[in-house]
Amino acid sequence: MNLNRRIFTAAAVASTLALGSSLAQAQAYPAKPISLVVPFAAGGPTDIVARTLAATMTKSLGQSVVVENKAGAGGTIAAGYVMKAAPDGYTFLIHHNGMATAPALYRKLAYNPVTDFEHVGNVVDVPMTMLARKDMAAKNLGELIAYIKANAEKINLANAGLGAVSHLCGTLFQQSLGVTLTTVPFQGTGPALNALLGGQVDLLCDQTTNTVPHIKAGTVKMYGVTSKQRIKALPDAPTLDEGGLKDFEVIVWHGVYAPKGTPAAVVQKFGDAMRAALKDPAFVDRMAQLGGEIPPAGRQSGEGQRAWLTAEVEKWGKAIRAAGQFAD
Repeated sequence: MNLNRRIFTAAAVASTLALGSSLAQAQAYPAKPISLVVPFAAGGPTDIVARTLAATMTKSLGQSVVVENKAGAGGTIAAGYVMKAAPDGYTFLIHHNGMATAPALYRKLAYNPVTDFEHVGNVVDVPMTMLARKDMAAKNLGELIAYIKANAEKINLANAGLGAVSHLCGTLFQQSLGVTLTTVPFQGTGPALNALLGGQVDLLCDQTTNTVPHIKAGTVKMYGVTSKQRIKALPDAPTLDEGGLKDFEVIVWHGVYAPKGTPAAVVQKFGDAMRAALKDPAFVDRMAQLGGEIPPAGRQSGEGQRAWLTAEVEKWGKAIRAAGQFAD
């Protein structure tokens, strides 16, 4: 046997052994509870999506999927934590558009969202709502815009922290009106919404997964949704585009990621359970109640998510650099 043939044979054996090991891991997986890390505070919209997804996936995986909240720094703390976690299939990240905005917002970002993770797939798309404290006098978006333009220096706008989608939505809202408001950052949308409910802040742009119950209960005043079309959860609510902010659209998408190097067969098995959850009527109905929609099948795959994220990094990077807003 010549040298080249011996090298080829050794490589083939190694490849076969690696494949066999990966398949064995997948067959035994999962053998213990799985951690699904959320980059924001408990009670926020991403947390609601995560807990609904975790409960649904637990049924098919046969092991608990446990939500772990690691809030701070626009989601970069949680993403960095998952990036460094053992690539054994027991730690995953669920994150929204913040994965795409971080490269432009943070000059010293410790990870590349496209290349430093294994991509599992996208989970749900969610519009946002423009809210005000319950006692805001403006009856509709037109009146709110007029009031803001006349009193910009007196009005504050809450967000879930620099880089959060509520921050980006608020930034686009201000740019659309040509005003600068006092912004009040919180560590998560849950605390920001609580401040709005308590009347400590005036305005907040927040995801429907978090706001629909409060809108229906009348504990906040709602001026429109940020999607181009009205949504089933709030059929009487106009879009901001209808209300006068032409072409205003912000959709929040949520995706799931694993540490780089997690065995492909394990990622596939977890991903298959995730995609099965996206077809579960209880999950679909719960998301619809909150204004969310299941993304197209192509984006539910790891490859589709990677392509989507790559395009989103470029899109949001341009917008953020134009606004000149950076975290460091």
